[in-house]
Amino acid sequence: MVSGGKRRRAGLVIIIIIAVVVLAGGAALAYAWVTRTPAEVIPRTSTATIERSLTPAQQLLADADDPLACAVSFVGEGAPQDPMLQHQDALYVGLPIPAQDGRVFAGWYATEADATAMTVAARVNGADPVVCVDQQVALFAAWTTPEANAAADVQVSILMYHQFTTNPDGESGWLRGNYAYIGDFDAQMNHIASTGFYLPTWDELSAFIDGRLSLPARSVIITDDDADQTWFDLAVPVIDRYGLLSTSFMITADRQDPPPSKYVLRRSHTHDMHKAGDNGKGRMVNWTAEQIAADLNASADVLGVREVIAYPYGHYNDTAKQGVTMAGYEMARTIEPGYVKIGTDKLALPVVRIDYGMGLDSLIKRIG
Repeated sequence: MVSGGKRRRAGLVIIIIIAVVVLAGGAALAYAWVTRTPAEVIPRTSTATIERSLTPAQQLLADADDPLACAVSFVGEGAPQDPMLQHQDALYVGLPIPAQDGRVFAGWYATEADATAMTVAARVNGADPVVCVDQQVALFAAWTTPEANAAADVQVSILMYHQFTTNPDGESGWLRGNYAYIGDFDAQMNHIASTGFYLPTWDELSAFIDGRLSLPARSVIITDDDADQTWFDLAVPVIDRYGLLSTSFMITADRQDPPPSKYVLRRSHTHDMHKAGDNGKGRMVNWTAEQIAADLNASADVLGVREVIAYPYGHYNDTAKQGVTMAGYEMARTIEPGYVKIGTDKLALPVVRIDYGMGLDSLIKRIG
């Protein structure tokens, strides 16, 4: 029979053994915790904390995961709060045109001081290559008044070229007037590039016509009709050399070449309406609005954009305008001489036609 004293001693031994085990286990856990690597002791919520600390521009770049991506932030009254993703191997695309009651947007600028002064040379638009520092850049907004915008009485020139020749004496045949001598073209582009001209994008021209955007006094848009092979072979290298935004109006049934330069926009000269209709005039003034819209839709499918067209032969009427609108285009360019002003009919944009024999002096007389 075990006495009560022995039982008490046995129970005490068991308690001591349990205590030793618990203490030893706790020490082992403590040692394991102390000797963990830094990565093991970072709380699980740290990743989320880091992600929340990114600025909107940094988050945009992180999501893009592209070394050529550029986050463009906008600064100033009325500027968009969210940054926009652009790419450093291209021109700016789709820069916003803010709107405010009683004010006219005057463009984006490289610095706040340039925005205040509205320095034309520092104004940034879709004619400019994207240039970033550490994949980020800020653009500053400028504004003017409707009264000042109207008083400026800006007139935008749309230059219209066709074919090009290396022969100073020109080409023969009834279309010889369409062929600009490439030496004259080079001199004209050099003049535009070196004397402070501004090259609006088509969306800027639309906003200017509406009175929502002011443009510099010396604004010019360079266009070519037909996308002739001489445009690719002779003119585009000049465009590239001077870095001038231009538009090639393509007949997409005839050719569907990719853009030959980042400075060349492809726009519609219709899909297959650059042909005579039943009455000898272009199909654009022979077809129904529905037929015209179907053709322009086919052209848009090739080019990937609905914005502006050039009427074949310059032929158009109210039905043609209706078809252009039905297809989702906002503007159309004619061959009628003149300049684009505030309030100009967007479906009847006039041009400054450049023909053979028109050298630099002729251009200066027309556009300054």
